[in-house]
Amino acid sequence: MHLRMTGVPMHRLRILSLTTAAAALAVMAAACGGDDDDGGSITVYSGRSEALVAPIIEDFTEETGIKVNVKYAGTDAAAALLLEEGSKSPADVFFSQDGGALGAVREAGLLATLPGSITGLVPEQYRASDGSWVGISGRSRVVVYNPGLINASDLPASYKDLTSAKWKGKVGWAPANASFQAFITAVRKVDGEDAAKVWLEAMAKNDAKTYANNNAIVSAVASGEISLGVVNHYYLWGLIKDQGEINAKNHYLAAGDPGALVNVAGAAVLKSAPNKSGAEKFVEYLLQKHAQEFFAQETFEYPLANGIATDPRIKPLAELKPPAIDLSDLDDLAGTLALLRSTGVLK
Repeated sequence: MHLRMTGVPMHRLRILSLTTAAAALAVMAAACGGDDDDGGSITVYSGRSEALVAPIIEDFTEETGIKVNVKYAGTDAAAALLLEEGSKSPADVFFSQDGGALGAVREAGLLATLPGSITGLVPEQYRASDGSWVGISGRSRVVVYNPGLINASDLPASYKDLTSAKWKGKVGWAPANASFQAFITAVRKVDGEDAAKVWLEAMAKNDAKTYANNNAIVSAVASGEISLGVVNHYYLWGLIKDQGEINAKNHYLAAGDPGALVNVAGAAVLKSAPNKSGAEKFVEYLLQKHAQEFFAQETFEYPLANGIATDPRIKPLAELKPPAIDLSDLDDLAGTLALLRSTGVLK
């Protein structure tokens, strides 16, 4: 059973209207019907798509014998539902696409503390400071560019440089995309609300081209429709996997720049988990070699567990210099959406 409620604004406890939340709870209750816990099953609320994570979940069940009941939804919607259900949630695990969503559920006091044997598998900056969640895979913001149109020496050092007159009409962005919105939330946290507003307005004035998603931006760059775009690093490699070599490359911005944000997909165990032991085994499994290599090879994400290699064509995680920010603090999506709308960037 799939719970599909994508695109729901999320900010701490004020995520869903009571009417919408009640409807979501009804759907979830129906979805959970008949899944009596026998001590050997867990329920996962997954903000990651079935197409991506189902193979790993099946492997986990085959290896451990623990049945996994998965309820798929958009990450924001899954977080909203957890906040509405509170301690009565049937969920054991929240598998989130975004650190901010994990932060929102943590702030509500719903997450258990993971054992150090699990959190210690991941570098400190990619897990919660209190051990309430742990990153599973990472993605870096980059500028994708067409080397036939731009010399590497002319590439921007900061996201701020994209407002230069030389880039007028040549930059692609996707304001409706969740990863772009997380980036803007990081700009607000690092450089402040006013700086984020000024940048958005300047980009709009500089005729930034709007696309539906990251894939569309990479395709537009490769075709020469635009010269560069702001995306997550792995979309380039996904397109190359599907189409072969294309006329596009990734450029990583300067150390500490919000445009160099490394966000994570992460997992947490609920305090109210009916099967806490099974839930912890699941989270730990996602950080073992088999699962980590799956994410590295299938989606070109960064494996976060220590000692797991990234695809050799991709800049190593250890060489990235993202801004110093607690990823849990990227929970104010509602504030970011309000800013995008007030500047006219998002209709």
